[in-house]
Amino acid sequence: MTTASRPTPRPGVLDIEAYVPGKSAAPAGVKLHKLSSNETPLGPSPKAIAAFEGLAAKLELYPDGTSTKLKQAIAGRYGFDPARIICGNGSDELLELVTKAYLGAGDEGIYSQYGFLVYRIAILAMGGKPVVVPEKNYTADVDGILAAVTPKTKIVFLANPNNPTGTYLPFDEVKRLQAGLPPHVLLVLDAAYAEYVRRNDYASGIELVAESENVVMTRTFSKIYGLANLRIGWMYAPAHIIDALERIRGPFNVNGAAIEAGAAAVADEAHVAAALEHNEKWLAWTTAELEKLGLTVTPSVGNFVLIHFNKTPGKTAKDADAFLTQRGLILRAVGGYGLPDALRMTIGTEEANRLVVAALADFLKA
Repeated sequence: MTTASRPTPRPGVLDIEAYVPGKSAAPAGVKLHKLSSNETPLGPSPKAIAAFEGLAAKLELYPDGTSTKLKQAIAGRYGFDPARIICGNGSDELLELVTKAYLGAGDEGIYSQYGFLVYRIAILAMGGKPVVVPEKNYTADVDGILAAVTPKTKIVFLANPNNPTGTYLPFDEVKRLQAGLPPHVLLVLDAAYAEYVRRNDYASGIELVAESENVVMTRTFSKIYGLANLRIGWMYAPAHIIDALERIRGPFNVNGAAIEAGAAAVADEAHVAAALEHNEKWLAWTTAELEKLGLTVTPSVGNFVLIHFNKTPGKTAKDADAFLTQRGLILRAVGGYGLPDALRMTIGTEEANRLVVAALADFLKA
C-alpha cells in the first residue's frame, strides 16, 4: 500500500519521538519495587481515597466541566483568585494547551538541556522549532536561555525543580530570567515538584505570575499528593491567558473522581507533611549511602536522585539497570534525556531504598 492510498499525518508528526515512560514490571516471581516514575511511597491521602470512592454511585453523570470545586480548593490553599486557575488532565495537557495557543509553525520554543521531554513533543506537534540550551552543572543557565531568544521565540519552558536532574534555580534567577525576556515571550514555570523543595531561596512562581502578564505556573497532583492514576494538573496564570486556554480546552477534560479526590487531597495538609518528612529523611540517607559506594549523585531537591555510572564495561548504567531489574528494583533509564550514563531513582519506602543501596553494592563488587 502506498502512502497516497491512505491518510498520512502532516509533515513533521512522524519525526516526533514518542514519550516512553519508566518501566513498571519486574521478572515473574520477583517482588516489584517501582522507583521509576517519582510516585510517592505513602500513597494518596485517606481523605482523597474516601472522596474517590464516594463517586462510585455517580459514574453515569458528567463531571463539572469547569472543575469549580477543585479550583476553589486550590485557591483556598494558596490564597489567590480561582478565576485565574485552569485544571487539566495532568499538567501535561496544560503544557500542550499553552503551546497550542501561543506557538505556531516556524515559531521557537526554548527549554534547557535536560528539561522535561514533553516540551519538545508539544513544540514539534505545533510545527515549531525546539531550541535546547546547554545546562551548567545539570542546572538551567539563565544567561544561555536569554541569549537563545530570537524574534521567533514564543515560549520558554523552565522546569523548576528540574526532572530528571533534581536541580533548581533560585527565585532571584527566575525573576532575572523573566525580566530579561521580551514581554511577548511566555515563560512557563513547570513546578511539578515544588512541594518537596525546602530551600530559602526557592519559590514556585506564584508571586511572579501574580504580578506579570507573561508568566504561568503549572502544578500536578501526581507527585506528593499521590494521585497520578487520576491525571490532575492545574495552572495559575494571568486572566488573559486563562481566557485563551479555556477557548481551546476540551469539554469535561477533568473527570469527576479527579475533582473530588484532588479537592480532598489539597485539604489534607497533614498527609502532605508526612510525605515531605519521609522524603527529606530518605533523600538524605539514600544520597549519602550511594556516595559511600563511590557513585556520583547530583544534589536533588525533589523526590528522586540522579545516579551517575562510569563507562567501564559491565559497570555501566545499562548494566546496573539490568542487574537491579532482576531483583525487582525498577529505576528510570534516562538516555532519552541525553543522560545514557545515569539512572534516576525515586525515593521509595525504607525497604525499597535499602534494597537498592544493597543491590548496587553487590553490583559494583561483582
